Amino acid sequence: MNNSTYQLEDFTLTLPIPQIARITAQQFAHEQPNSQKAEQVRLNTLAVWVVNDYLQMMDIPTNLQASDSWNPVMRLCGDVADLEVPSVGRLECRPVHQHQQICSIPPETWGERVGYLVVQFDESLQEAKLLGFVPSVATETLPLRQLQPLEAFIDHMAQLRESPLDPLVNLTQWFAGVFETGWQTVESLWNLPELRPGYAFRSTETLELNTSNSPESITKRAKLIDLGIQILNHPVMLIVEITPSEDRQTSIHLQLHATGSQIYLPPGVHLTVLDSSGAVFLDAQSRKSDNYIQLQFRGEPREEFSVRVALNGISITEHFRI
Repeated sequence: MNNSTYQLEDFTLTLPIPQIARITAQQFAHEQPNSQKAEQVRLNTLAVWVVNDYLQMMDIPTNLQASDSWNPVMRLCGDVADLEVPSVGRLECRPVHQHQQICSIPPETWGERVGYLVVQFDESLQEAKLLGFVPSVATETLPLRQLQPLEAFIDHMAQLRESPLDPLVNLTQWFAGVFETGWQTVESLWNLPELRPGYAFRSTETLELNTSNSPESITKRAKLIDLGIQILNHPVMLIVEITPSEDRQTSIHLQLHATGSQIYLPPGVHLTVLDSSGAVFLDAQSRKSDNYIQLQFRGEPREEFSVRVALNGISITEHFRI
């Protein structure tokens, strides 16, 4: 599509910016170390807010609190203007000023977004224009004439919701107490009658390696993994424990347990960590009398990896971002 700047007016949508949005953006801006960073955060916050309002109008659910743009550490460390759309992925909401012909797109967002919406602001910050969208980018500059209309964006979202991408579990949000659906406390799973028998006698042994860290700094959640055939009618339990480090890395400890009356994992169950390219990074395999297997490693902020649980050619994979 090849539109002139004048033709953009044919499909823009003007929305008011509520006072609470401006107050929130100002609060986020005050947290920044200098005026340039403060202005970046202010406009990014308003752009995300406007897109969030638009999606709410279109009955598309969002999760503002789970977005990096609502995380103070991520705001400080990067140029983030993302909005989490459950079961779809993250939209990038990029602000531009009036009379700009090009929108800046940070390289770190190129492979992590399901679409890019451009939001135009004037000096008063009383209202904003949704100029259009593109589904993907591969350069740091996006000419506004390449934007597609909002109608195409709605179609794009509908297609993604029908066949969503594999969701990423955001481990950074775990430190803030925000957990994705399906990830529960280990204790709550132990209390399920069908899981309790096999765990009652060994609950105290689970995840005790990080004794050097205070309990307050450790965050852990568990998820039941159904390998299709199950193991003697019982799923396995994947436990993920994360601990922050002073060097900004995160320590990640994985355990895979048998559940219920099945005390031991069957031989040959694989617990595998894959890097962002899909290559095997770490692997553990159960032996005859293992009731759990485990792996431990460290990762950098925003690093992505996957955890695969496999037995006899059947596998389930969970995708994570630090």
